[in-house]
Amino acid sequence: MIDWQLDTPSARLWLRSNKYRPGFYLDGMMPTDELVTTVNQDEKIIMLKKLLGIAPIPTEDETFTPSPIALKLATSPTTNYDGGAYPNPYRGGKLRVLMILTEERNMVMANGKKFSTGNHPVEMALPMLHLLNAGFEIDVVTPTGAPAAIEMWAMPEKDAAVKKLFSDFADVLENPGSLSEFAANSLTDDTPYVGVFVPGGHGALLGLPDNADLGKLLRWAHDQSFYIISLCHGPGTFMAAQDGADFIYDGYKIALFPDSVDKLTPMIGYLPGHMPFELGKKLKALGMTIVNTKADDTCHIDRNLITGASPKASNNLGRLAANILLDSVNLK
Repeated sequence: MIDWQLDTPSARLWLRSNKYRPGFYLDGMMPTDELVTTVNQDEKIIMLKKLLGIAPIPTEDETFTPSPIALKLATSPTTNYDGGAYPNPYRGGKLRVLMILTEERNMVMANGKKFSTGNHPVEMALPMLHLLNAGFEIDVVTPTGAPAAIEMWAMPEKDAAVKKLFSDFADVLENPGSLSEFAANSLTDDTPYVGVFVPGGHGALLGLPDNADLGKLLRWAHDQSFYIISLCHGPGTFMAAQDGADFIYDGYKIALFPDSVDKLTPMIGYLPGHMPFELGKKLKALGMTIVNTKADDTCHIDRNLITGASPKASNNLGRLAANILLDSVNLK
């Protein structure tokens, strides 16, 4: 545990304001009329993290968003979106991509604290922009049709293309379709869909990896040889495709946000605690291979799976997926 001393005017002011709290103590500082007895070690660590800017930010609903330092390191006001120009886009007006989003926001970490998450806006937007510019329509569903949860703290506020996209899709994200209804009524051979897109964000691990409707849809898409596009934590939703001892993606290779990086992020306050499970470890146990070791721009194709490693892969994944879908349409 950390053992440290505070003997500065600002620290003494903070201490005076808290002197009636029970159990208050600072090692190495003698109690006075102004300084009440003890501060426990956990309170010291919280104080230090706040001073360093690495304490997760508490919200009004008793969850946490990333610390100021984590936001500086892991988010940006702009993106590397390349403009999404396609000289020969699909012009048929019929073919579509189904985007599956989480409607849940709060992830309970291993220590019981809640992380305010959802769908990562960059991981959503950049592939969407590429697919739309390539000529494909995008339909949006959540498990029950409830509004999609978005990690607004990761929104690139100075990226005009991303902001316009979210403005254009505002009503759709607030009133998406129902995955349950889609799985019950739309898994037909004459479907207009050519691909399924599941963005990342830790929220992809809420309500989707164990969703029976998603499992039914993924197995159907697999039988139809449709492309499945996902990145970062999004491939965790592939676990829904397990059917007893049968897993359709056994032997597949994917890019994924590394467990090793997830383990480090609580140190800078990106997460308020360690993950409730190791995603990569779970997928490996099902027979999948992770091709990357860093949270970088790695993209990978294995048969009908198109995956990316992290938010850094969003642009490249979008372009890769759009070109593959265009090639598949032109071959028909």
